[in-house]
Order: sequence, then structure tokens, then C-alpha cells
Amino acid sequence: MSQFPLSRPRRLRYTSSIRRLVSESVLTVNDLIYPMFVIEGINQVESIESMPDVFRFSIDKLIEEVQEVIDLGVHVFALFPVTPLDKKTLCASEAFNPEGLAQRAVKALKQKFPDISVITDVALDPFTVHGQDGLVDENGYVMNDETTDVLVKQALSHAQAGADIVAPSDMMDGRIWAIREALELEGFKNTSIMAYSAKYASSYYGPFRDAVGSAGSIKGGNKKNYQMDPANSDEALREIELDINEGADMVMVKPGMPYLDIVQRCKEEFGVPTFAYQVSGEYAMHQAAFANGWLNKDAVIMESLLAFKRAGADGILTYFAKEAAKLLRAE
Repeated sequence: MSQFPLSRPRRLRYTSSIRRLVSESVLTVNDLIYPMFVIEGINQVESIESMPDVFRFSIDKLIEEVQEVIDLGVHVFALFPVTPLDKKTLCASEAFNPEGLAQRAVKALKQKFPDISVITDVALDPFTVHGQDGLVDENGYVMNDETTDVLVKQALSHAQAGADIVAPSDMMDGRIWAIREALELEGFKNTSIMAYSAKYASSYYGPFRDAVGSAGSIKGGNKKNYQMDPANSDEALREIELDINEGADMVMVKPGMPYLDIVQRCKEEFGVPTFAYQVSGEYAMHQAAFANGWLNKDAVIMESLLAFKRAGADGILTYFAKEAAKLLRAE
């Protein structure tokens, strides 16, 4: 390699057009997935204190918001239902109710916008009285196989409603195989699975639990006996490989920015469609810094998302999707 002064790397940074010409990573609206919270009722929009500028929408208002975001160029949406307290149970039966909130929201969106892609969350924590992602035994331990049986019913109900992608976020062992097999048997061969393959037992999820109403249910409990240990990296690759072998079409790393090393290792090792979730805690921290004038909002939003692309992510679930789409359009 040539040395200075023959080699001057700053030449390639001299003008904005040259910088764009040699840019290694590019963020576009096609990389953005917009997570949205849906509630019961009509004409309802609720703010979320720990997530400024993020809202819970009734289905009619959800449709209006989705239209705005489609107009900005985003076409993939992830839905998270807020289950009323009186519908939370130990067995999480509301999770697979064909007339449940998530199922009705999917139907409404696909009827209005047939060309968008809708991702649904396959997990039981919004539907259980204890806020855990599965069925528990008498000692409070989340049971794997019994939970998987319910997850299969939930995934099928989402596919029947018209979901394009089901996204198991529960971290039960073997659930991808069980869901893939059920989808095939029921004729949903084109329904994709986005597996939350490396989902860590992270402390960055707090605002999300506020948003879906599970923070009060879990009451200080944790999910460490099924979600991944933040200390582990090799284990993440094993989890990802298992999910790919069981039929996952895409894999997810969650949270995002604190685990970019996992995103990079996954993409380099397996070369599969790899996604990352810029989770609620990451969003809340950024918003707090913006509100205090400590960080430049527009620049930091774009830099944070570009970091996912540099690490190898094919797409990002982010609550900044709408804002980022506006900034990309302005560019």
C-alpha cells in the first residue's frame, strides 16, 4: 500500500459529491420498518410518556397514520397490540382469537393497502396476566413446549388475517420449526418468518413495555431464563443457525445499537437477510438528548440508522422511521 504523500485518504472526502461517490453504506426508505402500537376503540390516539412522538392508535387512526408514512415511501409496518386488562389470562387465549385486536388490524391494513407488508409479533407477553412471553408452571417458570403450542396458534391466526411476515419474538426453543410446519400444512407457504433469533434479556425494553401495557404485569420480574445473556456472542450465532435451519426466512438481532457486533457476525457468517431493532430504550435516550439540546436531532437519527447498515443489517425496525423518511426525502 502506498504511503503519504502518494496516499492521502482525505482526497476522497474533499467534496460532498466525492464522499457520496465512495460511500460504502447507504440508507434508503426501503431499509425502514415502522413499528406501530394499536389499541381498541374508534378515533383514539394516545401518547406514550416514555416514548415522545410515538402513539397508540385505534385501527381507524392507524390507517390514517400508515397512509402518511406510505406517502413518504415506507412500505413495511410491524404491529404491536395493546391488550385490555380484562382480556389478559394465564393461558393467553386472546393471542390467537381470530377477532383479536392484532388480527383485525392486519385485516384492515391489508384491505386498505394490499401492497404493503405487515409484520406481526408472535409472543404472549401482551396477553398474559404475568407479562411473561409464555405459559408458566406453578413455580413461575416459562414452559417451552406448551408455550410453543400457543405460539403456533397465534402465528396461524395472523397468517389467516393476512400478515405477510410473522415474527416470533419469544425465544422459545424449536418454535420456528413448529410454526413453519404449521404454516406449510395450512397452505400459508408464502408467509415469511422473521425470527427474533438473538433477542437479549436487555434493560433497553422498558418504554416498549409501557407502550403495550405489560410493564405492570411483569412487576419487576425478568426474562433471563429464555432471552439471551448480554455477555454472550457465540451463543447468538448458534441461536441464529438453529432458526435458519428450522425455516426462518429472515433473522433479527434485538436490541440494535448495543449489539451491532452480533449483526455483523450474523451477516458475515450466514449471509441471510438480517434485521435489527432500534428498540424503545434507544429511542427514548435519543429523544431525551434531543429535548435537552445535547445532540443534533436530524444528524443523529441518520447516523444511528446508518450504523445498522454499516454493520450489515438489511433493514431496521425503528420508531424514527417516519422522521427518517422525511429526512431522506429532503436530501
